[in-house]
This record gives sequence, C-alpha cells and structure tokens, in this order.
Amino acid sequence: MRTRTLGTTGPQVSALGLGCMGMSALYGEADRAESIATIHAALDAGITLLDTGDFYGMGHNELLIGEALRGASASAREKALTSVKFGALRDPDGGWAGYDGRPAAVKNFAAYSLQRLGVDHIDVYRIARLDENVPVEETVGAIAELVEAGHVRHIGMSEVGADTLRRAAAVAPISDLQIEYSLISRGIEDEILPTAKELGIGITAYGVLSRGLISGHFTRDRQLAANDFRGMSPRFQGENLDRNLDLVEALRKVAEHQGVSVAQIAIAWVMAQGERFGADIVPLVGARRRDRLAEALGALDVTLDARDLAAIEAAVPAGAAAGERYPAAQMAHLDSEH
Repeated sequence: MRTRTLGTTGPQVSALGLGCMGMSALYGEADRAESIATIHAALDAGITLLDTGDFYGMGHNELLIGEALRGASASAREKALTSVKFGALRDPDGGWAGYDGRPAAVKNFAAYSLQRLGVDHIDVYRIARLDENVPVEETVGAIAELVEAGHVRHIGMSEVGADTLRRAAAVAPISDLQIEYSLISRGIEDEILPTAKELGIGITAYGVLSRGLISGHFTRDRQLAANDFRGMSPRFQGENLDRNLDLVEALRKVAEHQGVSVAQIAIAWVMAQGERFGADIVPLVGARRRDRLAEALGALDVTLDARDLAAIEAAVPAGAAAGERYPAAQMAHLDSEH
C-alpha cells in the first residue's frame, strides 16, 4: 500500500481511506457482519485511515468501528488511524438540528467518541460543518487544547471555504481538509485547493464516486430504500439522473479502453489530481462490502497518462453534472459553497 502524508503537519496514511458512514446511515440498510468484515479486509489490505462521524447512526458507526478494531489483529489496530467529524445535532426521529462548535461542546463530543471507539486518542478531529454562530477560531482552539492534552493527534477541517481555512490555520496547524471532490464535483479546484496547497494542508476527498452515481453500478430503474438519502439528492432526480448517467456511460467507454471499471478510473482520476495540483489528496472510498472494496483497491494499479486524462475530461467535462450535490437546505450549511 502506498502512503501519503496529510499536509505538512498531518499523519502518514494509506493512499486510500475507508469512509464508513454507509455502514450505519443514509444509504439504506447495511449488513453489520459484512461491514465489519469489510473494515477487516481494508486493514488487511493496508488501508490505515478509517473515517467516521459521531452522528452517523447517532453513534452507531463509531461503535461499529470500535467493534471491528477489537476484532482485528494487534498490528492492524496499531496502524489504524481514526478520522472523526463532530458537531452535527440530531433529534430522536433522525432529523437534523444544526451544528454546535462551542468549545465545551467540542470536548463533550470528543469524550463520547473516545468511549464509543474504544481508543485513547482520535487521530484527526474536525467539525463536520462550520457553526456560523461560533467563530472558527474558538472551535479550532478547543481542538488544539484536546491535542495538547493528548486526546487528539491532529486537527482537520471539513467543507469550509478558503477564507475559513486561513482563519483556522492561523490558530493551530491543520492537517487536512475533508471535502467532496470527484469528476462531477470539482468546485474546490478554483480557490480551495490552491489555498490548501499554499497552507500545507492535505485533502481527504469524500464522494469520489458521488455516492455511487458514477460508480458504474447505479441504474436508472434502481429503487432506493425510504431511508436512503439519495432519494432526495438533486443529482439522482428525474432528468438530472438521466443526464448524469449519460456521463457515466461516456466514462465507461474510456474505462473499457483502459481495461478497468468505471469506479476504478473515477477513483484513479481523483488520485491523479494530487500530482496535477501539487497537493496531497487521499480519496475516501465508501465501500460497504468486500467486493466493492476490492474493486476500489484496484484503482491503485491504474496509471493515467496525459492522453487518458484528456479522454476522461472529454467524457465528463468540468461542470457537466446536472443538479446540486445536496438539497438546498443542506447546501446552505456548506461554507465551502459560499
């Protein structure tokens, strides 16, 4: 497994990370045993970065990861790094109630995460979305105090814009920015990615397959479960879905020419952008099953030259996606989009 360093101050991690959210929330029912087996398979393959959020399944995902780590080999546990998002507020019905970045709340969230994960420290800790009612300096300052106390190793950010990233970095070293980045979500390229590079901040890219939309496995007639958030996602609706899947078919032709899958070429493209922009970019793959994990790992063997990248760009040009990446209410919470 190749490794990359998250920015100039962050940890050394595997070139691919495992995003564990779908094992607990938002994509319909998941198989607990298969989820744990997938985490174990990822660790065995050399993946060291496990990404979660304390609000994924209201703590379920952290408990799941904790269980998987307890069942892993001692060497795998030693190498595993936890990346945790906090701050999203939920209600008993599963609804969303905003974000809380107050210093006291930061430390409270961390205490519960440490207990659920069964670890003595969190490797990278970040607020999931900027709390507009609390200066980012106060939130980051609270995480810095957790670093000083030994409960957290590194500070990350999530879905913030360039200005907020600068303000955060002025308080304490920031290891990485976690943000959506894929062939059809390329908004970070204009300002956010260059700012991260300038500040020595790495990128952990989620949504590299756009929640399965550009995986090559999603079909127009697929019926989504009632608790699958993609049913409300603009990119999965009506004509938007038709247009976006047309892009996937164009990408499929490029992938077939390479002898790889659509998912593999989409992941490899994200990895290649690190070289293009001179930044450390680590894709997070949201595999919930071992077969999907194996496919994603195959992206590590895909080499894209200038001709390949031009063919991909022609198949899926920047800005070609139809629909926003979140419903309007959630887009409003994205400092990265303002």
